[in-house]
Amino acid sequence: MGTVRHILQKKGNKVIAIEPTSTVFKALEMMVEQNVGALIVMDQGKFAGMFTERDYARKVILKGKASRDTLVQEIMSEHPVVVSPDTTLEQCMALMTQKYIRHLPVFEDQKLVGLVSIGDIVKCMMDEQKCIIEDLEHYITGHHE
Repeated sequence: MGTVRHILQKKGNKVIAIEPTSTVFKALEMMVEQNVGALIVMDQGKFAGMFTERDYARKVILKGKASRDTLVQEIMSEHPVVVSPDTTLEQCMALMTQKYIRHLPVFEDQKLVGLVSIGDIVKCMMDEQKCIIEDLEHYITGHHE
């Protein structure tokens, strides 16, 4: 079973960040432009939390607030569940299932080093399974490398 480090090696460490004083509308625009479901919130270079589609749906729309008048800091998740590069994909899946979340910030030595999504994890697991199947097919047919 792979780890978060494997995903970050393929995906990279780039995170899309927004400031807590930005409007929710600006955050939504960024999410659409970047085709992502979550943003890291950075306050003067320091990790402050996360802003997700779920935050928007539950804390803006359902409460009758306006996205142009609401700041990210008012509705962001300040203490999201985080993982390390050595967290296994299986552990990530368990966390995401138990906590009903789709994004995990990745920290190493108390420094933000990336963000993984449920899509990243599923893709990596599918790639691993494909390799296992190919290896088994080669073994069964006698085409050893």
